[in-house]
Amino acid sequence: MAFPAKQKDQSPFVAARKVGEVISFVRNDHEVIGKIEKILENSVIVQITKDDAEAIGVPSERTVVSHKNYHVFE
Repeated sequence: MAFPAKQKDQSPFVAARKVGEVISFVRNDHEVIGKIEKILENSVIVQITKDDAEAIGVPSERTVVSHKNYHVFE
C-alpha cells in the first residue's frame, strides 16, 4: 500500500530561487561564489570553479549547499 507524497510549503526565499542565480557561501573559512544548477527541497547544487573546489577540499566542481548557508547576489 502506497501513500501519496505530502506537499510541503516552500519558504518565500526558496520559492524565489532560480537556476543560474549567482550565490556566495563560506566553507572551510573560504568564501565561494557559484551558480545554482539545481534547486532541491533543502539545498541547492552549485557549480564552482576548480580553484574554489581545491580550496574547500571537494573533489568536484559541484557541491551541495543548504538554503540556510548562502546569500544571493542581486
